[in-house]
Amino acid sequence: MEGRRLPLHRMRASDAERDRTVDHLTDAFVEGRLGFDEYDRRVGLALSSVLVGELWSLTADLPRGGDGVPGPRPAPDRERRSPTGELAPSVSAYGWGDEWRWWTGVAVILTGVWAVVSVMVGELVPYWPLVPLGIWGAVLLAATIWPSGEGPRGSR
Repeated sequence: MEGRRLPLHRMRASDAERDRTVDHLTDAFVEGRLGFDEYDRRVGLALSSVLVGELWSLTADLPRGGDGVPGPRPAPDRERRSPTGELAPSVSAYGWGDEWRWWTGVAVILTGVWAVVSVMVGELVPYWPLVPLGIWGAVLLAATIWPSGEGPRGSR
């Protein structure tokens, strides 16, 4: 079977494809395109479907671009293009603030553990939290400076 692709009616469906089909049916139900009984019946069939063709038949009469089986949705906070075609930041400013708050919280906890160990030993031990915090901080800093993942201009 090398080099040949199975037709949709014989290809096995994944859990993600079943979930996208249920999402598509839910959208159609919310839009008023399906009644509750029809929606409930189709969701049951979607969840028990084995083949992609079975999923397609459940959404074939519903409007959507493509082949009727919902395609993958863009993941949240992933790279997106602006209307001008330029790469938009991969994470919003609020998302980066959240990342830095997590880093700060972990820094406080690790520094607290370091301080307790130093007091228990009776002398200052090397500041070991510097290693994990330094690596994590460097990654966050680089991702904040170069959100598109391209890196510095001179690194090509």
